[in-house]
Amino acid sequence: MLINLTDVFSSEGKVKEIKIPFDQDKFSYMGNEYSVSDRSDISITLTNIGTGSVLVEGNLDVTLTIPCDRCLQSVNVPLTVAFTHQVFSPEKEDAASEEEEQNFISGYELDTDALINNEILINMPVKVLCREDCKGICPVCGRNLNEGECGCDRFVPDPRMAAIKDIFNANKEV
Repeated sequence: MLINLTDVFSSEGKVKEIKIPFDQDKFSYMGNEYSVSDRSDISITLTNIGTGSVLVEGNLDVTLTIPCDRCLQSVNVPLTVAFTHQVFSPEKEDAASEEEEQNFISGYELDTDALINNEILINMPVKVLCREDCKGICPVCGRNLNEGECGCDRFVPDPRMAAIKDIFNANKEV
């Protein structure tokens, strides 16, 4: 959704509050799509803080369904997204170039979809676990080890002992 900021840029001290529904059902991150299981409206406050500059503040609560990094079970991950950005009118090109690159502002229009996507990306967890002591999946058969043991032989020999094992195998009598 695009919001025209012309009136906020032109009126000294103007404050404008907006509520926008967050209507995305899926969120893409690193080549994966996660479903949005719960969401709130996006609350945005636009405040003129000087000639040609506006402070954009807002928040959003969203819950994404993400697979556990160890056992691949679905986990509901709540994210609280709060943001504050200063945007500049097209006449203040020099100030805008000094700030971080803002791909969510084009001319006098604020692209809320791009802004929210950026903020959710920033707030994504590095690692998602269904529980702290998640055992993961068996590397042999793929069974979820949180549900019980599978009985597979998961012994992995120490690679530092490979040279000694080769010596024993070479001298083995048949």
